[in-house]
Amino acid sequence: MKSRAMCCVAVGAPLAGREIETPAPAAGQLSIRIHACGVCRTDLHVVDGELPGLALPVVPGHEIVGVVESIGDGVAGFRPGDRVGVPWLGQVCGQCEYCRAGQENLCAEARFHGYTLQGGFADRVVADAAFCFHLPAAYSDIEAAPLLCAGLIGYRAFRLVAAARRLGLYGFGAAAHIVAQVARHRGIEVHAFTRPGDLAAQRFARELGASWAGDSTAAPPQRLDAAILFAPAGELVPLALSRVRKGGTVVCAGIHMSDIPQFPYALLWGERVLRSVTNLTRADGLEFMALAAELPLRIQATPYALDDANQALDDLRAGRFNGAAVLTMR
Repeated sequence: MKSRAMCCVAVGAPLAGREIETPAPAAGQLSIRIHACGVCRTDLHVVDGELPGLALPVVPGHEIVGVVESIGDGVAGFRPGDRVGVPWLGQVCGQCEYCRAGQENLCAEARFHGYTLQGGFADRVVADAAFCFHLPAAYSDIEAAPLLCAGLIGYRAFRLVAAARRLGLYGFGAAAHIVAQVARHRGIEVHAFTRPGDLAAQRFARELGASWAGDSTAAPPQRLDAAILFAPAGELVPLALSRVRKGGTVVCAGIHMSDIPQFPYALLWGERVLRSVTNLTRADGLEFMALAAELPLRIQATPYALDDANQALDDLRAGRFNGAAVLTMR
């Protein structure tokens, strides 16, 4: 079946509109008519060639919301007409030590939508049913799309610091605006760090319950128990370490980050912890979707037509909107 798509055909070049062939679903797969797809910073890393092993052309996009059109043999739990979400993680080997230990996010054979599998900047996609999710009914297609990466990766990072009383969020974009709400729901004090001079983002953070918001280089009024870095800027790591108390944790939540500069051991000393988050698991998705249905979350999303995908990426890079950007296909 033919599908309209915006494809990455060359590193650093604008996405190109193409007509591509979308295969019929094989055993265990769903054929999905896409209604919306979030635009994630990881999509920028893909089109900029910052992720290894990129095979072109590829259709970016991994925050996919759509309706099942048809199913392959052996599919259980889904039927035509169901609304589903398709996240970043699309396949794993299921046999390695990581998969057997419940750490499928670390599987060396893992494949990812919008990177090593075709993604959602298109009318249709075929996905493994085992990696798709039913979505909370309270969210529109546009609101649901950011839950599938900004929400999932943000939540996986948040769980590492959920015992914090004061939490710093560096890079107040799609993921942080969701995590801030989860943190406030848990009674955690949120401090938001934005691009220098981004007063709109700082106001937005306060609207979502942040008790303090300022530039990424600024010092919060009190030391933090933990910080999560969503901004892919390695120079923020020493800054974040300097803002957390002894015994505090700094989590790097992006799939790509510029090099971390050399910093004195004194910033790490005092049993501070520096760690990363890698991808997500299906268990993360099931847990987070249940939480999203319970809260509910306020999702700030700016819609763009599929043909305007390049503009959405440019606006994301420049920080021209608060929250998330979402492509719509209808």
